[in-house]
Amino acid sequence: MSQTLAVFRNRTFRGLWLGTVASNMGGLVQQVGAAWLMATMTSSATMIALVQACVTLPIMLGSYPAGVLADCRDRRRIMQVAQIFMAVVSAALAVLAWMGQVTPVVLLVFTALVGCGTALQFPAWQSSIGGLVVRDELPAAISANAMGTNLTRSLGPALGGAIVAAAGSAMAFAVNALSYLAVIVALWRWRPARSENDLPAESLFPAMRAGVVYCLSSGDKLGAIWRGFLFCLAAIGVQALLPALVRDEIAGGASIYGIMLGAFGAGAVGAALVSTRLRARYGLETTCRLGFVAFALAVAALAIAPGLGLGIAALLVCGAAWLTVLSLVNISIQVSTPKWVLGRMMAIYMTAIFGGMTLGSWLWGYVSTLGGLHLALLLSAGLLLLGAAWGLWAPLVAAEPDSILPAELPASPQPRVALGHDSGPVRISVEYVIPVEREGSFLTVMEARRRSRARSGVSNWSLYHDVEAPSQWIETYGFATWGDYLRQRARKTRQDEAIIAQLHALHHGDHPPQVRRIVGTRRPQTLRAPPLP
Repeated sequence: MSQTLAVFRNRTFRGLWLGTVASNMGGLVQQVGAAWLMATMTSSATMIALVQACVTLPIMLGSYPAGVLADCRDRRRIMQVAQIFMAVVSAALAVLAWMGQVTPVVLLVFTALVGCGTALQFPAWQSSIGGLVVRDELPAAISANAMGTNLTRSLGPALGGAIVAAAGSAMAFAVNALSYLAVIVALWRWRPARSENDLPAESLFPAMRAGVVYCLSSGDKLGAIWRGFLFCLAAIGVQALLPALVRDEIAGGASIYGIMLGAFGAGAVGAALVSTRLRARYGLETTCRLGFVAFALAVAALAIAPGLGLGIAALLVCGAAWLTVLSLVNISIQVSTPKWVLGRMMAIYMTAIFGGMTLGSWLWGYVSTLGGLHLALLLSAGLLLLGAAWGLWAPLVAAEPDSILPAELPASPQPRVALGHDSGPVRISVEYVIPVEREGSFLTVMEARRRSRARSGVSNWSLYHDVEAPSQWIETYGFATWGDYLRQRARKTRQDEAIIAQLHALHHGDHPPQVRRIVGTRRPQTLRAPPLP
């Protein structure tokens, strides 16, 4: 518990956490206001359901481009723009609602605009947490962030309902607009360290491709993302079916539904206070697996013997397991991903979990319609057990603390020809002399080198063997431009540095492996590009 709470001694983290909790709470208040206002304007169930779709769809579709921006631009500035944009949109919607000028289409458009702001905000915030605390406190900071999210999910709808009942939807929109002020002030006070990288920012589409390639080349992180997707796909069933469970099996009303939602949130908050200790004692994968199993058993109990007392206890367990699993998956990705691509990886992760929740909500509702509530809950519990077993095949792992830190780069290459950042294409070759008896070890290390190169953005990687001089090996790879090469070079981590050291130890000769950097073109006149600034 002390480890989780200790991160709040960090003034910057505390201010941003409180501001984020306030803005998330305001967002949920606005969702309640929007849903109720739509219900008063139309009897169409489709239009009412579209309110929630306009919240989640922009997050699903916009998270990855927003993650690219988070990696390529100033994350603090991105969050400032997102928060101010959402505040302005919410204030405008409040004014229109007070004036009676809101139509169903206008409401959906403004709701989608707030969703776009949320999509822009999330990857920048998630990838900034590691820069707010020391590395040893990162798991506790992630748990605290998840605790805040679940706290708002528990209290936000109830608060929104109270505000709408007392003062109407326009007041809910105004409260949301004001809720952004705390995080805007916290962002204004935050002064993150400036990057020393003087390279031009990556272009959007190459940066998007680099993030996807990194993810596909990182089996451990790809497995964690799929694990998060499967968990959300299965676990969202109990939340999606909870209203029907309360109404049909417990014979309760809105107050009972609110109590059970509160139990879910309370379980999540409790888990946040002890998750760091559990992870330290049992390890990342074992704790995650226990979370899957606990959630499955709680859902199965709800399906077999639904009742108020058992339901509250089961929802406490579900909330604790929900936070535990998702925070551990988050941790395994964040602590294993270098800073240059962290925003993109967190965006892919967010797209996966939101996609799982969206698909799962539809799936379990459909199964419940066909086979009944009990069958849907039992099948979701079975899928959760499958997710626990998945860990036996592809366990969650976290990189060594220092392995993804930036390596100390040697002096930059000094071209003797006029080059610009856009000069290219560029071909790099590295020549090794490897005695025959070291070939097996060399090829093993070179495979790790190939994966490392792919993750950092290298294309057209090849390894050649000289047929007339068997000890000669040549590694080649290419880039579209000289700037791309310099950017990839700056991404080298200590893990990459260790691989290079192994290759140099296998190399035979008085000098290090020979590196050649060649720039080419099909139009010779273009080689004379403007010099680097």
